[in-house]
Amino acid sequence: MPQVSQALRTLKASSTVAFNARALELQREGVDVIAMTAGEPDFQPPAHVLRAAHDAIERGMTKYTASEGTRDLRQAIVDKHVRENDLHYAPEQVIVSTGGKQVLYNAFMAMLDPGDEVILPAPYWVSYPAQVQLAGGVSVPVATSADDGFVPDPAAIAAAITPRTRAIVVNSPGNPTGAVWPAEVLRAIADLSERHDLWLITDELYEHLVYDGEFTAAAQWYPERTLLVHGASKGYALTGWRLGWGCGPTSLIQAMAKLQGQVTSNANAIAQHATRVALEAVDETAAFQAMTRAAYRERRDVIVRGLNDLGLPTPTPQGAFYVMADVRAIDPDETVAATALLERARVGVVPGTDFLAPGFARLSYATSLPAIHTALERIGAFLAA
Repeated sequence: MPQVSQALRTLKASSTVAFNARALELQREGVDVIAMTAGEPDFQPPAHVLRAAHDAIERGMTKYTASEGTRDLRQAIVDKHVRENDLHYAPEQVIVSTGGKQVLYNAFMAMLDPGDEVILPAPYWVSYPAQVQLAGGVSVPVATSADDGFVPDPAAIAAAITPRTRAIVVNSPGNPTGAVWPAEVLRAIADLSERHDLWLITDELYEHLVYDGEFTAAAQWYPERTLLVHGASKGYALTGWRLGWGCGPTSLIQAMAKLQGQVTSNANAIAQHATRVALEAVDETAAFQAMTRAAYRERRDVIVRGLNDLGLPTPTPQGAFYVMADVRAIDPDETVAATALLERARVGVVPGTDFLAPGFARLSYATSLPAIHTALERIGAFLAA
């Protein structure tokens, strides 16, 4: 029988997807499982965005668009970054894709030749190294510490740079840690990209979910070598609508658009119109984001306090909607610990293995407060047993 490609045979499946799928499978079987696995807001999208999607359907806005996205949406993205981040792009410096994940994949394919290296502060999102691998590149992890709030040391990143380094990935607020990197750290990393002639990829999907400290846009220092990756999934609660965007130098965006034109072409036309409305209806969208941010902050405080009280050391994240809990009290192997929590405590978590966070597990608090309280009770009963 013919085989699939070597590239796909060696590609690891996402542990986030695997543990989430197992939790959902148990739920379908009638098992009462609290799934704290997926990074997905539990809020419905804003009402004005839902109305815009209906309006797009009624107006027949259901056809192909330009591969790189509609001009109106790209202009709305330009305006958003001027208004909120003091970053100035032209619409030609913006690409709209099927989620932030596709923006990243396009970027790695456009930047890397076989053997090129990408520096990834760890713990990192599981898809970064997978996409680097598919592009023929090599991931170079740089470890961070829970004691330092999972904020990277620029000196450690500098020490990891070699003649084959092509890019550094920045993710703040971060998945899986929720860390918000201080401006001075981001500036130091940006300076490294300038000094060594590297690409800087800054993943900002969680920009609007910061509870302590301030969000810093790393593209402000060297926009000519920085790719800003953003999207509608997290701060706008539009995960299933699959709408992301990238902003960067024209030459890079053109290369990414060339690839996208041969692979998927345009993102969903209805989602493009609705996202444009989300960006343009500034006051309504800001009110929605303030509401969700307050809810997440309350949930964060409950789960961090609860896990620490149970003897599972958990740093307080400053952003996103995840906590990283030290689960070595359950088992030194984080996968064994996560499996035990799922199968015995009926709480779905994601082991830190693929995040390069040994001994830790990620829990998403993008779920209701009652569910969080119940999850903590179940974990406590499991630990007591």
